[in-house]
Amino acid sequence: MNLNELRDRAYKTACKHGWHEEEYSNEHFLCLVISELMEAVEADRKRMHAFRTPFEDFICRFTTDPDHAYKVAFDEYIKDSVEDELSDAVIRLLDLAGLRQYDLSAAYDFVDDLVSLKQNVMFSEICYVLTGIITEEQHTVETKICAVLASIIRYCQEKGIDIEWHIEQKMKYNELRPYKHGNKKY
Repeated sequence: MNLNELRDRAYKTACKHGWHEEEYSNEHFLCLVISELMEAVEADRKRMHAFRTPFEDFICRFTTDPDHAYKVAFDEYIKDSVEDELSDAVIRLLDLAGLRQYDLSAAYDFVDDLVSLKQNVMFSEICYVLTGIITEEQHTVETKICAVLASIIRYCQEKGIDIEWHIEQKMKYNELRPYKHGNKKY
């Protein structure tokens, strides 16, 4: 997974959809990452996980309007799942990195340095730790982004979640969405 390429794509999509017409602080963007992590916790509480095979089967059957089929399948089989919300958190981190022109090459150094997850650690506890990294005042925003990206990647590796595939699907979904996703404020 090339994080710098994904960064550029996420930022470009956000600009195209109006998310950078106003200037916001780093804290604003990082708070939105935290909100995605909390949505992931809610999805986990409800045992909501993505259904990749039915999603892929559905979009393969409808060729007359593939974009519509994609949106319908995404809404039915992936949207609001743990994997979808983790992808949202990653995409928000990538977007902020694109806005601030951060190089994300160092994120993989963090992945290698992370200690393997302890057995029986609840997902909510992992998200709590991630919010702690985000709100830590001693580190730069660039370091926070790399560390949280690395942590999510590592978590997904250990849980058998193909986060790269989920990020790709969410990015495509976001590219198909209307300007400001239907007039959201931010």
